[in-house]
Amino acid sequence: MVARPCAWSVYRNRAPRRRQLFRAKRAMGACRGNGWRVAMPANYNGPRQPGTPLFPPARAMKITDVEALHLRIPGVEEIADGTQDVLIVRVHTDSGLVGIGEVSSQSYVCKAIIEAPRSAERRHGLREIVVGQPAEDIDALWQRMYLHTNRYGRRGAAIHAISGVDLALWDLRGKALGQPVYQLWGARDPAPIRAYASYLFGDTPDETLRLAREARELGLTAVKFGWGPFGADADVDRDHVAAARRGVGDDCELMVDAGCKWDAPTALERARLLAPFRLAWLEEPLSQDDLKGYGELCPQSPLPIAAGEGEVTRYGFAELIERGVHVLQPDVAICGGLSVCREVSQMCRAAGRRAVPHCFSTGVNLAASLHWMAATGGDLVEYCLRPSPLLRKLVSNLPPLVAGRVSVPRGPGLGIELDDAVIEQYRVR
Repeated sequence: MVARPCAWSVYRNRAPRRRQLFRAKRAMGACRGNGWRVAMPANYNGPRQPGTPLFPPARAMKITDVEALHLRIPGVEEIADGTQDVLIVRVHTDSGLVGIGEVSSQSYVCKAIIEAPRSAERRHGLREIVVGQPAEDIDALWQRMYLHTNRYGRRGAAIHAISGVDLALWDLRGKALGQPVYQLWGARDPAPIRAYASYLFGDTPDETLRLAREARELGLTAVKFGWGPFGADADVDRDHVAAARRGVGDDCELMVDAGCKWDAPTALERARLLAPFRLAWLEEPLSQDDLKGYGELCPQSPLPIAAGEGEVTRYGFAELIERGVHVLQPDVAICGGLSVCREVSQMCRAAGRRAVPHCFSTGVNLAASLHWMAATGGDLVEYCLRPSPLLRKLVSNLPPLVAGRVSVPRGPGLGIELDDAVIEQYRVR
């Protein structure tokens, strides 16, 4: 008869890693042979039943209110500057946590979309749609907002307004879990993101040259020029781009925003004219609705073509990819929020395209864009340099530009705080 080894001899001969497992099992009462009787806690109710969670879920946060705060500086000018007027969204919950978002659109219209009362099926205001709902399932809430605004939405201002709520929901989730948004998406300890600044072309090439040199003095390694006198005359366009290239130097990425000025044949001519200046991309040369034109231009252009700052939903960006656009530029406060931006990055990765945020409003947009880039492997973010207090002061801990890069906020959620005094000073009542 072969003697059975005692438990101690088995334990002593195990490898160290297995010894640790043995100790753990014994402490949990899993090993009861050879006279062992491990005392279990008084509230022990036996082994966990299949299908039951190891830890009970936390109580769901219910949405109790959605605020739409319209902020506007005096003397708004009709120029391409989204820092003059903005809609801030705050989503309140019964836990006391509040999420922050932003809409970069027609603030009066989007505020009405958020605050509109309940109506007939699929035509409600966003507050009515989400109040009383659990805040944790952001995908389900996005689909709920999309469905119940169907009669007046699906695109345009309704999606712009959804963007603000979506950003606030991601901020809430991060705050509830004590994690920054990039960490919710699986990223860890991201490096600062390289920034590019956008400038209007000067009135003359000499003025453009001065602005380009100013950009390099800020430590920027990427600069974009656009609008102003650009687009009307080929020779003038060439002279301005030549001045910009001379000012930023050969080792700096240079981009040009055409401001939707041309048709496809003219855009192709300009792309060939500007190709010697090695542009990183030529942005929005066509109308945002000229999808046929983009389909003709992109395969022939010697320069990468960028578009999409006004596009919304994954469906709109899928169309741009299909038409051959090389660089997609969602704006988190327009396109449907971070939820859509994450999908766009996935589509770009699958199609071999590049996603770069459009970001020209407040620090809320900037923070969300930084989290998006950090979580998806993005390498560039737009950094607005306008002097507006809605950009400079609204977010009290605005991420600074340092040596051409911007650090990603590390606090829970978006990691930002709003200055209540700025809200009160510029709020439209």
